[in-house]
Amino acid sequence: MTGLVVVTGGGRGIGAATALACATAGLDVCLCYRSNEAAARAVVAACEEAGVRAAAVRADVAVEADVLALFAVADRMGTVTALVNNAGIVAPAARVEEFTAERIDTMMRVNVLSAFLCAREAVRRMSTRHGGAGGAIVNVSSRASVIGSAGEYVDYAASKAAVDTLTVGLAREVAAEGIRVNAVRPGLIDTEIHETTSPGRLQRLTPTIPMGRGGRPEEVAAAVVWLLSDAAAYVTGALLDVAGGR
Repeated sequence: MTGLVVVTGGGRGIGAATALACATAGLDVCLCYRSNEAAARAVVAACEEAGVRAAAVRADVAVEADVLALFAVADRMGTVTALVNNAGIVAPAARVEEFTAERIDTMMRVNVLSAFLCAREAVRRMSTRHGGAGGAIVNVSSRASVIGSAGEYVDYAASKAAVDTLTVGLAREVAAEGIRVNAVRPGLIDTEIHETTSPGRLQRLTPTIPMGRGGRPEEVAAAVVWLLSDAAAYVTGALLDVAGGR
C-alpha cells in the first residue's frame, strides 16, 4: 500500500495499533491525540521504524478548528488517501435516567461530530468530484451499536449507531467518486478505554463471548487495514464485526 492515512485517536489502544499496522503496510501516517503526547510520540517512532513518514498532532477532533489544523499538517506531508475515524470516548457506566445533558452532548460531539468533520475533510481531498484520486475511509464503530449497552452506556451505543448510519449513507453518496467507506465494529477488546470507566468489564463479560476471550487491538487493526487496501476494492458501506461472535 502507498499513500497517507489520517488516524484520529492514534496514540493508544485500537488507534495506536491501527497506525502501526498502516505503517507496516506501507502508508505514511498522520495521527492525532488529545492529551498523551508521550504515547503518541512513541507510536510515531514505531511507525518510522517501519520505514514510513509519521507525525503526531495534538487535536480535539470535536472542535472544527482542530480538525482543520490536523488535515493541514497531513496536507504538508502529502496527499491524503485514507482516513480512520477512531477517536472516541466512553463515560462511566450508568443508567439513562442518571445521564446529564453535558454527558450526552460530550459523547455525541466526540464520537459523532468528529467523525462527520473528519469525513468531510477527507472527502474534500479524495473525491474525484473535487479533483482527487479517490481513497478509503474506515470508521471505528462498536458492537454496542447493535447490543445497546443497557445499564452501562446507552449514550455510547447510540453514538456508535450514528457512526454506522454515517458509514452507510456516506458510502452510497461517494461511491461513484472513487471513495469507499466502511466501518469495523469491535466487541470486547482488551484496551484501557472500557477498563477506566467500568473496571473488570472485560473479565466479567468474557463468558458471554462465544470465542471465550477478549479481542486484541491488533486484530481490529488488521480488519481496518484490509478495508483500506485494494483487497477490499469492491467493499463499501460494510459494517464488519470484530467481536468474537458476540
